[in-house]
Amino acid sequence: MSTLESLDSFLLGASRACLSPIAVFIQIQGCVICLVLALGWAFAAYVRNREIKRMEEEMRHGNSFAFLCHDINELEHSNQLKLPRVTVVMPLKGFGEHNLHNWRTQITSLYGGPIEFLFVVESTEDPAYHAVSSLIKDFQDDIDAKIVVAGYSTTCSQKIHNQLVGAENMHKDSKYILFLDDDIRLHPGTIGALTAEMEKNPEIFIQTGYPLDLPSGSLGSYCIYEFHMPCSMGFATGGKTFFLWGGCMMMHADDFRRDNYGVVSDLRDGGYSDDMTLAAIAGAHKKLITSPPVAVFAHPLASDLSFSRYWDYLRKQTFVLESYISKVNWIMNRALFSSHCYLSWGFVAPYFIAVIHVAAALRFHLKAHSVEDKTITSGGLLLVGCLAICTTIELLSMWNLTRIEVHLCNLLSPEVPPLSLASYNWCLVFWAMVVDNLLYPISSLRSHFSQSINWSGIRYYLRDGRIYKIDRGKDIGPIYTDLSRKQVYGKRGSPPKTSFISSLARIVDQWRQPKKYDV
Repeated sequence: MSTLESLDSFLLGASRACLSPIAVFIQIQGCVICLVLALGWAFAAYVRNREIKRMEEEMRHGNSFAFLCHDINELEHSNQLKLPRVTVVMPLKGFGEHNLHNWRTQITSLYGGPIEFLFVVESTEDPAYHAVSSLIKDFQDDIDAKIVVAGYSTTCSQKIHNQLVGAENMHKDSKYILFLDDDIRLHPGTIGALTAEMEKNPEIFIQTGYPLDLPSGSLGSYCIYEFHMPCSMGFATGGKTFFLWGGCMMMHADDFRRDNYGVVSDLRDGGYSDDMTLAAIAGAHKKLITSPPVAVFAHPLASDLSFSRYWDYLRKQTFVLESYISKVNWIMNRALFSSHCYLSWGFVAPYFIAVIHVAAALRFHLKAHSVEDKTITSGGLLLVGCLAICTTIELLSMWNLTRIEVHLCNLLSPEVPPLSLASYNWCLVFWAMVVDNLLYPISSLRSHFSQSINWSGIRYYLRDGRIYKIDRGKDIGPIYTDLSRKQVYGKRGSPPKTSFISSLARIVDQWRQPKKYDV
């Protein structure tokens, strides 16, 4: 039998197998997943767009400061004097491509009440220490800001340790504490909007938001954008949500002073993920988490974000499901683990089947075959057509939500050059969807069986859902890491004697060049 005949036989057999009841179910399930995602993004777009219309309506009625508050009378001096004190805690690790601009947006908030900013680093050797020192010096006459050296964590992740030390050092009169990651760009009115919601509803336990990724052009950056997009619908509710993002969390300061609901002890005693731990506490005590529609933040990704760095990020994200604080929390994480893995491969599998259908149809089109063979390929192409339509609807819905969130970010930050969708490559978005969903179960399984993770050069080991060992060896992890190409060490030992040296040279060269999103 010739090679072409063998290929024909294989394609015919594979095409018939792809029309079996199980294979047809998998393909229909893939279409359903696409449509459900499209529906979720459509609802999220509706919520965000409703806020845009509200702001535009207020501006038409003379409120030029709609990006700050709903009622312009709230900006009266007498009302500003009544605003509560807020402490903003920013746990830092390393210094990256966009950090300086991000920090500027955070400390130049137009919140009218008393506010202090605490930049928390693990040591003075952290590259962030000197960068923040210079920044604070530039603004020393305008803001209340200081650097807090937290020291090394011994019982929890370094980020959580920095957050808790920041909480310990907050002003005694602070009513609210806001935790911010260093990779988000805050809007001038964000702190005021979050505080207003907390004042309006004292039952709120945590207020949160979510990032809008700005891909830099690499497949890795689009994979991160695609990874975040399904979660974004859980934050675009305009109110109550079960989701929590550690990059933006406003809470009652007294919850940390008094260790209410165990927020301090559960974080301190073996905590790995701040948001997953606090979300578990909120669920256990039936506490309210909300996400206001204006809490969406531009998140520029590194200009040289490689695929390997995306994989490192995915590993850290899947690893959070291995940490838990209770039996119920463990069950919930296992349910998320199982459902996410099933849905990820359930999303990817139809595209592999579609490739077989298309290959068979193309091959049989060039060579005469029986009526039965043509019927098989016709049935396969019908399923491929349905999948293509559903995928197109999904991509259009994702594009629409991104377009609306870009517009909302532009309205909320009128002082900076506007963001644009022009740089988004939607072919790469599709491939990122396939790649990310293909790799997610692999990363999850690796996290489950390894029970250890390298996070910014620190290796954490879990036992029974809690950190029990921390390894800070000098050779753990690269000098540059994270999504923002952070330099996480000041001085290290001898450079690695591999091809990674040339990569570092390229990174340094790019670092000196103007960046796409730095303004």
